[in-house]
Amino acid sequence: MATPPDRIVRSACRMCHGVCQVLVHMKDNRVIKIAGDPQSPASRGYICPKGAAAPELLYHPDRLTHPLRRVGGRGENKWERIPWDEALAEITERFDAVRRESGSEYLGMMQGTGRPYSGFVARFAHAFGTPNLTEPLHFCYLARQQAARYSCGQLPVADVYGFGGQEPACILLWGCNVTVSGASDGLCGGLVARALKRAKQVIVIDPRKIGPARKTVHWLPIRPGTDAALALAMIQVIIGEDLIDHAFVKAHTGGFEALKTHVAGYTPDWAAGITGIRAAAICEAARTYATTRPACIQWGNALDMNRCSFQTARAVLILSALTGNIDRPGGDALWLAPPPVSRKSPWHEPSLAGAEFLPAEKKARSIDAHRFPLNPGVQEPSFWQSIITGRPYAPRVLWIMGANPLITCTHPNRVKEALKRLEFILVSEMFMTPTAQLADMVLPAASWLETEDVAGLHKIWCVLARPKVAQIGQTRCDRSVMLELARRLGLTRAFPWPDYRAYLNWVLEESGLDFDRFCEKGILQADQHYFKYQTNGFATPSKKFEFFCPSLENIGVAPLPVYREPPISPVATPAVAKDYPFVLTCSGRIKEFFHSEGRQIKSLRQRHPDTGAEPLRGVLCRVYAATGLGESNIVD
Repeated sequence: MATPPDRIVRSACRMCHGVCQVLVHMKDNRVIKIAGDPQSPASRGYICPKGAAAPELLYHPDRLTHPLRRVGGRGENKWERIPWDEALAEITERFDAVRRESGSEYLGMMQGTGRPYSGFVARFAHAFGTPNLTEPLHFCYLARQQAARYSCGQLPVADVYGFGGQEPACILLWGCNVTVSGASDGLCGGLVARALKRAKQVIVIDPRKIGPARKTVHWLPIRPGTDAALALAMIQVIIGEDLIDHAFVKAHTGGFEALKTHVAGYTPDWAAGITGIRAAAICEAARTYATTRPACIQWGNALDMNRCSFQTARAVLILSALTGNIDRPGGDALWLAPPPVSRKSPWHEPSLAGAEFLPAEKKARSIDAHRFPLNPGVQEPSFWQSIITGRPYAPRVLWIMGANPLITCTHPNRVKEALKRLEFILVSEMFMTPTAQLADMVLPAASWLETEDVAGLHKIWCVLARPKVAQIGQTRCDRSVMLELARRLGLTRAFPWPDYRAYLNWVLEESGLDFDRFCEKGILQADQHYFKYQTNGFATPSKKFEFFCPSLENIGVAPLPVYREPPISPVATPAVAKDYPFVLTCSGRIKEFFHSEGRQIKSLRQRHPDTGAEPLRGVLCRVYAATGLGESNIVD
């Protein structure tokens, strides 16, 4: 019989991208169970295995619970406990010495996938004066976000919530297995699964026959990395067969004639030879999508992980605009954010991420300045290479937060070499990862059950309350650590709040709530309405959805979407394909894990004792060696 709780606390899960509201069952101040919240408008009772296993993470015996300083050789995994004040004092001394002796750009900062502290990491880096912030944006989410920014001003999100009284009649799942991954772009996987069951038509574009593909006639098993070719061919079909939404295209888009001319040669027959999908299947999918309205596109990380990611995203967005599905109920919504909350999401208010604190001369000192004009951070392979080669210079100190690059990055030997060359490595983590073992100091990071938060990352249309319900050892919230270090380093203009609770109250100030009262409400959300472009236009220079984008042309980027062949493929490197005929894909999700996280949680690992990742790593490294291409050529 289950232990009955003595109290239940409403919170917001953060075992993946954190869109689900949950009920935390407490007994004698101990978390005993996590359940879905049936009253939540964000997740409506859904909970995935990761969320249910959160108590195992919280109380895991291998959790880091105190600050640790290295006492043996780097990598020997020998440590001593030190007080927080001593740790912060030493970090301050190290960071300040680098700033005085070499320049602030010699500090590097690295974070993993999107986290509640993401805006704070960028803010800290820029306030300190370093442009060398590395994060996985260049192969996760940024391509779609930037493509949307230039095309229509804001990232559209598949409207599966039904706020406008209408649900999608057609759902196009493109490189996204959200019903397994749990969440994507602020969407709950459970609600997407519900919408898929109710939709009249489902189109799945994925090399694998994922669950939804087994229940539809429109499964397009695309050759990995050729998504832009497919999107261009679908555009060509929709224009060529006059399936466009004439009223929307005429009144609210720019560059249609240029687009029409541009895609004339991108026929289904052309795309079939590239993608491996029959021309007839491409035509059928394009017709189904264009004629079954409203239609939404639920795309995923797979589209980000190829050389042509930005142009692919532009082409997919154009499909939505051609058919008039942008910002309509059941289509691709442009969500309104809660107006009384000071959002910290960089893609909503870029200045609040901290860029205003970074002088222009420091931006020019970025390790890969001008190489990637649409990337606000430093491309990770370039960062590691700069440490090894000293070109253009070698950073001396690195703060890694919520990332395990020694395991998750390609060319781990190169990462290891770079890490060993650094003078000082600081890692903020919950567990002693292989990367943390190479650090000079490790700080114990708090889990989501040990932190307070106005949770808004990835949600766009709402913010959720996340109260602190537990404390393990001396773990601390990463944002509170950054606040304290900012104070010690004199970065008070960027971080004016005396403590983390003051920051949370500032976020909520315009709502008339403090954090405690916000927790009583649990959620703040905007009243959604659609077709906003009819009154305000789109957030682009022309106020229209831009098929042809002059702003891109001005920075030397193709103003109309194009296709580029992957640098390693049966087409680009046929000699390699003879020995290595299989194509290794990324983004294969497992419901029990979030990227590389969760493998130490017993109940989850029992479901998948062997992920099969290690044999593939060896194959990938041998393929890189056979091509002679550097990693920066591959991840572009």
